[in-house]
Amino acid sequence: MSDEIQFTDEHWMQLAYEQAVIAASLQEIPVGAVIVSQNKVIGAGYNAPISLQDPSAHAEVQAIRQACQNINNYRLPDDAILYVTLEPCTMCVGALVHSRIKRVVFSTTEPKAGSLVSARQLLNSGYYNHVFSFEQGCLQEQCSAQLSAFFKMRREQKRLLRLQEKSNNAELSTENQLKSSDN
Repeated sequence: MSDEIQFTDEHWMQLAYEQAVIAASLQEIPVGAVIVSQNKVIGAGYNAPISLQDPSAHAEVQAIRQACQNINNYRLPDDAILYVTLEPCTMCVGALVHSRIKRVVFSTTEPKAGSLVSARQLLNSGYYNHVFSFEQGCLQEQCSAQLSAFFKMRREQKRLLRLQEKSNNAELSTENQLKSSDN
C-alpha cells in the first residue's frame, strides 16, 4: 500500500489559479495552468503575451514548454494532465494535441475563443491523430470571478483614459482659442 497522497482536481486547479494571480499582477489576462504527472507538477505557466511580447505565450503553452524542458522531451508523459483556469483556444488545443496530453481540466468556458466546448469543438473534427479527454467546471466560480473582476477593472481603466483624453483635448482647444484670440 502506498503512502503517497492523491490530490484532487481542486488542489491542482488551485495551483493553476495561483498562476493566474501572477498574470493579473502583470496586467495580463488572468489565466494560469499547471501540468501534473505522477502526482507532481512538471510544468506551470501563466498568460504573458504582452509582457513577453509573444502572442503564443498563453498559460497552456508556457506550462507545456516548461514541462517538456523539465522532462527533456517534446511529448508529455502518458499520464500528464493539464489544469487551466480558462477553456483553451485553438492554438492551445493544437499544442496540447502535439504534446500528447492525456487529459485537460478547465475551469470556465470561453465563449469567443474556447475550442473544446464553446466557440469550436476541435476534438470532434476527426482531424487529429491524438485526442484527449477533458472536463470543465472545476473551481468555476472562483476562476470566473477572477476573470470578471479583471475585465471590470480593465473597462474602468479604459473609461478613465477616455475621460482623461477628452479633458486633455478640451484643454488644448481652450489654449488654441486663447492663442488665436490674442493674435
